[in-house]
Parts: sequence; C-alpha cells; structure tokens
Amino acid sequence: MDFLQYPVTLILIAANILFSIVGFSNNIFLSKTIGWPYYEKRNKEYYRFITSGFLHADWIHLFFNMFTLYFFGKNLELILSLSGLGGKFAYLTLYFLGLIAADIPSYIKHKNDSNYRSLGASGAVSAVIFASIIFSPWRSIYLYGAIQISATIYAILYVIYCIYMGKKNQDNVNHDAHLWGSVFGFVFTIALIAVIRPELFPYILEDIKKLSVFGTNELSSVLQFVLNSR
Repeated sequence: MDFLQYPVTLILIAANILFSIVGFSNNIFLSKTIGWPYYEKRNKEYYRFITSGFLHADWIHLFFNMFTLYFFGKNLELILSLSGLGGKFAYLTLYFLGLIAADIPSYIKHKNDSNYRSLGASGAVSAVIFASIIFSPWRSIYLYGAIQISATIYAILYVIYCIYMGKKNQDNVNHDAHLWGSVFGFVFTIALIAVIRPELFPYILEDIKKLSVFGTNELSSVLQFVLNSR
C-alpha cells in the first residue's frame, strides 16, 4: 500500500511522537500543555484539550496508542476518501473533535480539582477505532504480528482495558476518555453516513451479521459496494 494514500495518519503519528518526546524531558513544557481542568476553567486555557492529546505518559503508552492509530487510522483515512465521506477533512475533524469530546466529561468532573491532570491521544484514537469498524467490523488484525483477532473484538478489549485502568486511577492517563472517544467516533461516523451516503447502511448491517472472532481478510460488503460504485 502506498504511504502517500494515508499522509494524515502518518503526520498525526509523527506529531504525537515529537510532542511526547519533548514532554518526557521538559517539565515546564509538560505543565503548560497537559490537560488540567482547574486551569482550563480559571485561566481559559482551553487549548489544553488539544495539546494534552499529543502528550503521553511514557514510551509504552505512546507505542500502544500509535500502534492502534496506525492500523485503524490508515484504513479509515482511505475509506473516507474512497467513499466520498469528506476524505481527509472529515478524518481530521473526527480526530480533533474526538480529542475534545472525550475530555469534556473529565473537565466537568475535575474542573475544581487542582490536583487532577491528564494526557494522551486516547480519545481521538478511540474515535478512529470505532469509526473504522463501522466499515470493516470483522477485519483481521494481528497483535504482536502473530495473534489474529477481528477488529471489533480488539475494539471491545481495548475499551475494557481502558475502563479498568481508569478505575485504578494510578497515572495521569485519561483512560475514561477512551469510552467517550469511542462513543463520539461511532456517533460522528453514523451521522456522517446518514447525511452524505445513507445508501451505505444496508451494507453495513449486512456486515454486522457476519460475526467472526478471528476476523477475515475479505473486503466487507460496504467496501465492495464503495469500490464498485466508483
């Protein structure tokens, strides 16, 4: 696959890596960009909704999010372009609104808590995951290059893990954002399809019925329809 077909995904990954590396070693930079509802409210530093989404707690956190963004994001970027659903503009809109929407519940909950801070691309990545599986719910992915699993099963496990970590609350990662990012990504994409290409819905429903734990490498019905109608 030509890398030029999904440049937005690669640029987003590069930006996350560069921004996170700076944050790893520069506490002043980190304090000015991390998600901090207390200061977002009092100083109107709403830019933190975005900047905190390009920071990560450590290399493992960064790798996990970027690994997921790569496999789901590149497919979504292509699908939105091929299907006439807004292309790269819709993809970027989903990503950045996903960052904001996923942080709003935490902002409301912690806006008076000066000790609460959060960071991570979790909200946007979750939005991308759940937008992507609408078009290929049972596509196979390979964890660690060896364990075959369907996209939907992976997405479910991903959210369960993040909810579990959110309840433990042992780091500055906004694990709750995964859940709200997932909801936003799903609703945004369904609304996008309803407005621009509602004729895709029968094919989406047809794909959902083809339950598969380990997934398949065959094109989904909706993607076959999109390619045949070009």
